[in-house]
Amino acid sequence: MSHTSYIELNQANLNQNVDYIRSHLKPSCRYSAVIKGNAYGHGIEAIVPLLEQSSIDHFSVFSVAEAKRALESSSDASEIMIMGYLDQEDMEWVIKNGISFYVFSFPRLEEAAKVAADIGVKAKIHVELETGMNRTGFREEELDLLINFLKKEVKHFQIEGICTHLAGAESITNYDRIQDQITSYHHFLDRFYQEGFKPKYRHMACSSGVLNYPETQLDLVRVGISNYGYWPSNELRMNRLLKEKDFHDPLEAVLSWKSKIMSLKKVPEGEYVSYGKSYLTNRPSLIASVPVGYGYGFSRDLSNLGRVLIHENRVSVIGVVNMNMMLVDVTDLAEKVKEGDEVVLIGSQGKLEISVSSFSDMSNSLNYELLTRLPSFIPRKVVKHQEAQGLEN
Repeated sequence: MSHTSYIELNQANLNQNVDYIRSHLKPSCRYSAVIKGNAYGHGIEAIVPLLEQSSIDHFSVFSVAEAKRALESSSDASEIMIMGYLDQEDMEWVIKNGISFYVFSFPRLEEAAKVAADIGVKAKIHVELETGMNRTGFREEELDLLINFLKKEVKHFQIEGICTHLAGAESITNYDRIQDQITSYHHFLDRFYQEGFKPKYRHMACSSGVLNYPETQLDLVRVGISNYGYWPSNELRMNRLLKEKDFHDPLEAVLSWKSKIMSLKKVPEGEYVSYGKSYLTNRPSLIASVPVGYGYGFSRDLSNLGRVLIHENRVSVIGVVNMNMMLVDVTDLAEKVKEGDEVVLIGSQGKLEISVSSFSDMSNSLNYELLTRLPSFIPRKVVKHQEAQGLEN
């Protein structure tokens, strides 16, 4: 392989995850797959067609750059919604291409109205409301001005949605805060109805909202991390398994990350390995170099902590993780290990697994953070379930 590592995407697991989330949705609720952060590290170009095969036809992104990638990767039947960054210079492209977008400030709303008027195409907007996240969204004291503006410029807008974002629905510690948000949202929504505005979509639920607060399933839900086989939190995972009385985890990781042994070196006892003096051999050792380092998303925090799988054994990352490589101790595998052998960084090999959650726990990171750090230049390839098993065994 020309790249130093590659990522496998298991299509069967993706289908299973979508089916599980869908089984908890109200029948009339539309499923929007969140593909921000390069589809949580899985790759927008690879994931979008796979999600479409699971009958997903609505995609949520953060920026115009992601929207362009999603548009190029999706079918004409799919819709795209920008939840975050949209620069002034991109407004015309977004409106012309029928891409909907959040409005959460007056400058953006005014620019959308101006461009829509200039080109004669209605802007598809989602009005974001501030209900307690205190991040983006129109506050209650801005509602009068907002509604008056929308009435004045109504011919330039298609109000696709009225939305908000839940502030930590994955944890019971935020229960009161979430309840307050739900109340605030419906209070604001009633005001819009009274003023004659009826959006196509009311939406507030993310993955954890879908599973923890079914009352937040309105006309559309924005499902992110759970598509890819991960729970928003361990707490939510255990709550669901206990409630469903089934301790087989219904979510399966879609992503595996693999490389190969680049070289092998014998190192005498009492020698330092890699930069500095953080690791000293305590026996004659066989050290394998793996051509993946922090420049590829394998955190430097995993120096002397990380584990990888080789020949169905967990082996330790030793010394400081470099920009382009790491070193692992394969002394106990000396009789069978060789250059070119598969190295699993995330995923399964035989009966063993290194999950993203265990991987991230070692570096005190979140699943989300670790996944989105995986560079886009690492090639992604899709495998069926049977193919994946064959490669892992």
